[in-house]
Amino acid sequence: MNSERRRRIHGLYAIADRALLGGRLLPAAAAALQGGASLLQFRDKGEDRQEREELARALLALCRQHRVPLLINDDPGLAATIGADGVHLGSGDTGLPRARAMLGERALIGASCYNRLELALKAQEEGADYVAFGRFYPSRTKPEAVPCPVTLLGEARRHLSIPIVAIGGITTENGPRLLAAGADALAVIHGLFGQPDIEATTRTFHRIFCTTEARRSRSKSGSR
Repeated sequence: MNSERRRRIHGLYAIADRALLGGRLLPAAAAALQGGASLLQFRDKGEDRQEREELARALLALCRQHRVPLLINDDPGLAATIGADGVHLGSGDTGLPRARAMLGERALIGASCYNRLELALKAQEEGADYVAFGRFYPSRTKPEAVPCPVTLLGEARRHLSIPIVAIGGITTENGPRLLAAGADALAVIHGLFGQPDIEATTRTFHRIFCTTEARRSRSKSGSR
């Protein structure tokens, strides 16, 4: 079950941030899903719990239509309440074992590991389904975030057996470098939702992933 669940962590990981999108949250998310996003995360740091739950339920309905997992940022309680597919945890959030106990074995649980491989190794040991490193490039969402070297992706690939997500300032221009370095998925906020045509940008990311997968397949075939 773990390997089947983790195979869903690939491609474009769209993060719908309410602080960026405001009232455009639902149509923007719909455009990303229509364009082929592989995962969607709902990020909302607001204090209105009821409104956040209503938006999360609406996003879950959209994700179900497109058969795409919905993860909730930093809030396993909300994920459990609405029946979301999982949660993404930061270093200061609910611990991974507790989140797993709340959400069950079928839930997708990811962990932010910033620029620290040791955090990723611990997360893997505790049963994370994926780890996220970054920021790799200047980020509008978290400009104060510590920089992460691209070389960490290759090092992490050698030590980890779970999917690796790259985050932080990612665009269609710089994303290919991160995939080539070892990332399985690209988590994108402004580089997707800050663009004038979200669906078209999503399709561009999708083409990038298809190209990368084709190159990896050729490389594996040539090494046999």
